[in-house]
Amino acid sequence: MWNAILRPCLVCFVILAVLTGIAYPMLMTGAAQLLFPHQANGSLITSDGKPAAHASQAAGSALIGQSFAGKGYFWSRLSATSPAYNADGSSGSNFGPTSPNLLSEVTGAVGALELADPKNKKPIPIDLVTSSASGLDPDISPASAYYQVGRVARARHLSRGAVKALVAQCVRGRWLGVFGAAHVNVLRLNMRLNKLSAMRH
Repeated sequence: MWNAILRPCLVCFVILAVLTGIAYPMLMTGAAQLLFPHQANGSLITSDGKPAAHASQAAGSALIGQSFAGKGYFWSRLSATSPAYNADGSSGSNFGPTSPNLLSEVTGAVGALELADPKNKKPIPIDLVTSSASGLDPDISPASAYYQVGRVARARHLSRGAVKALVAQCVRGRWLGVFGAAHVNVLRLNMRLNKLSAMRH
């Protein structure tokens, strides 16, 4: 009796384990590598903004934020992961709107922005002083990019018009014109900024 019950259960378990634990993952991995190799390997890009053939050639991933601290670079959103932008530990801060920790984070970010560009009296976009839900956001809003134009232009000895035009070229609209929000990929923008700076100097 037990054999009649146990045997079908074990056979079913083995079949499902092979299908869902081996066959399906291998099929999906193979399909991803065949159809979307760049995306399947992390959307790694070189310093020229082109897809990286190997991780050693990559300047970063278009999907994961990086820290850019110099005045001559556009700054990314804050990261709540430790260390910053740690893809192994994606996490938001989970601070509530009345949290003293959130107030401290925002105040510190505002202070850093004002110290780096004291003449800029424009309102600071919210995404420049708060972390994203993932802590890995590679994008900022167009408003956040335009807010930083003056600081970057002065640090690079470029005209505001040239840097502003570069930002405009890097703005990506809503997907299919409906989904998401307009955004700027910070890594790609800084790569193009390096290229523009090299051409002008």
